[in-house]
Parts: sequence; structure tokens; C-alpha cells
Amino acid sequence: MDCASDNLASSSSSSSDTNPDTPRASSSSSSSSSSFSAVHRALNFIQSHDSDLKLEGAREIRRLTKTSQRCRRQLAAAVKPLVQMLCDHSSESHHESALLALLNLAVKDEKNKISIVEAGALEPIINFLQSQNLNLQESATAALLTLSASTVNKPFISASGAIPLLVEILRHGSQQSKFDAVMALSNLSTHPDNLSIILETNPIPSIVNLLKFCKKSSKTAEKCSALIESLVAFDEGRIALTSEEGGVFAVVEVLENGSLQGREHAVGALLMMCQSDRCKYREPILREGVIPGLLELTVQGTPKSQTKAQTLLRLLRDSPQTRSDLQPDTLENIVCNIISQMDGDEQSGKAKKMLAEMVQVSMEQSLRHLQQRALVCTPTDIPIPSCTSEVSSK
Repeated sequence: MDCASDNLASSSSSSSDTNPDTPRASSSSSSSSSSFSAVHRALNFIQSHDSDLKLEGAREIRRLTKTSQRCRRQLAAAVKPLVQMLCDHSSESHHESALLALLNLAVKDEKNKISIVEAGALEPIINFLQSQNLNLQESATAALLTLSASTVNKPFISASGAIPLLVEILRHGSQQSKFDAVMALSNLSTHPDNLSIILETNPIPSIVNLLKFCKKSSKTAEKCSALIESLVAFDEGRIALTSEEGGVFAVVEVLENGSLQGREHAVGALLMMCQSDRCKYREPILREGVIPGLLELTVQGTPKSQTKAQTLLRLLRDSPQTRSDLQPDTLENIVCNIISQMDGDEQSGKAKKMLAEMVQVSMEQSLRHLQQRALVCTPTDIPIPSCTSEVSSK
């Protein structure tokens, strides 16, 4: 009953309840028939030459495809007439209704995403990105976000000139448009040829500005961090991030408070900077209080985050290539080395506390492992000693 109206659904349910002898198959058949009828009606309307009927058809397609994957497939034939509606010099209400219908058709449907671009939708959508009508601009940005999820579409979207306009929306658009624009840019950045195009538009100040004020555990922060990680692979991106006031700190905040994926992107960005030029970027990263977040990641991050955090900690210490017989290259000694170089009692104290907690957790995990082995290998009456640890101040 994906596409049936509420009235039809209510009528079918009522009939079944009042007549217990009515077969269930009959109700299901009636629902399928209603669904087919609604789809057929919407297709007839959208293919009509009457402007009002086309508008009604677009609105009906939007409604039918809002939550139904089956209707998206059944209404694939509506793509071309809807794109034609975008291209016609009709009212903005026609344009917006057609755009929203196409947006719903594209959601979770790769074939429709590709068909919409092949039908010529990009040119009018690009024009709508520059519209003074904020609703139309928002709908166009959301449409590009959805269409850019298709690998096939990415080079065509960048070739259409969408990237500079998306960055412009990132600077001056509504809040919702900014969220959608950064996600669209993140999608497009996974195509190698698009990264240099994005970088040319100087997007990092706008990305950082959005990152500063959004919730650090949000999807938006995750996409901002992913985009920054891609852009700092280039020297221009690294310079732009460190030149932007609060740029590195915004990434550190995601490393501390972001989603698991967001934290992975954040530590990846900082690691890439330090690996590219340790002498240049070590101090700007340390200055923003990154150590506690890195320590936490070495214990609680994803496997990739843990590896990246440990590698970055080694790069951040004073002499990463020097190893002493008295100071083995353990994570504890590496962090103690970094702490000894820190300015500020508060930051150093927080790092020491985090290190102590991390070491304690690590030793507790090791102890549990030993206890499990002991239960298998030794009699149960042999006591197992407890273990504690302290980190000395340096």
C-alpha cells in the first residue's frame, strides 16, 4: 500500500473490519489496484499539455514518491516531462514543484539519479542556484546533494559549473542551503578531478565558519571534516586552514567531540598536515590542545583513528627520530615527552590526567586478559594480584 491515499487505506481497512468473511487477498488486491491507479493518474497529468494538470501531476508525484521506493521505480517515466517543466518558462511554483518531485524520485534510486542528469536537468538546476527565490535556491541545492551521490553524475555536475556556485551558497546561502552545499561538495570531492576545482574557489574559510557553529557530532561537521581532510592534501589547503582564525581549533573540536567518522576525518586531516611538513605544522596543532583528544582516540576511536592518533602523537613529540635506551618508544613515553614541552599548566595537567586514565584502562584490559588465561591455566584458588599505575609529572 505504498502509494495509496489515506482515504483509500481507511476505506479498505474499514471494509475488512466490518466484514470478517472478506478475504485478505481481496484487500491486498484493492490496495495494489489503488496504487497503480494513483501512479497512472499522476503520469497522465505530468504528460498533459495543460499547465494546471502538469502542476497537479508534479505535486502528486512528489507525494507518492516521498516514502515509497516502489513508486519511484513505477514513476521513472515522469523524469523527462518533469525536467521539461524545469526548462519551460513557466511560474516559479511550477519549477519548484517539478524540482521537488525530481528530488524525491532520485532519493535512494541510482537509475533515476542518472536519468535526471541525462535528461538535461543540470542546466536549469544551476540557474536556480542563482535565483533570488530562497525556496527555489534551497530546493536546487538539495537536488544537487542527492544527484551528487551518484558516482556517474559527479564529473557531469562539476563540468556544469556547479562547484563555484555551491561554494557561493556556502558563503551566503540560508542555513539549510549551507548544510546541503557542504555535503554536496563533500560528495563531489571524492572524484579526484574535482578536488582542484573545489580548491580554486577558496572554500576553507566558509567550511571552517560552518564547522565552528554546527554541532560537532552532527553529519554536517562530519562532512566538513571529510572535505577539509581532502583539501589539506594540497599545500594551498594547509595554508588556508592555518591562516583562518580558529581553523585548526575547529578540527581539534571535532576530534574531541565528533562522531566516530567525524573524528577519523579530523585526525586524518591533522596527520596529513604534520606528515607534509612537521616543522611547519607541529606547533600550530599542539597549540590548540590536541593531546587529550588524541589520547582518547588511541583507546576509543575506530581502528583507523587509533592508528592515525598514535602516528600523530609520535610526530608531535620533540624528537620523533630519536630513541633512548632509557626511554623506550612507548605511547606513554611519547606523550610524556610532548607534555614536557607544553606551555600552560591547565593544558599540561589535562593531558597528564588523560594519559593516566588511558594507561589505567590499558592495564585493566591486560589484567582481564591475564585473569581469563589464569582461570583456564591455573587452579581457581590461586589469588591474582591487582595492578595500579601512576604517571609521574614531568
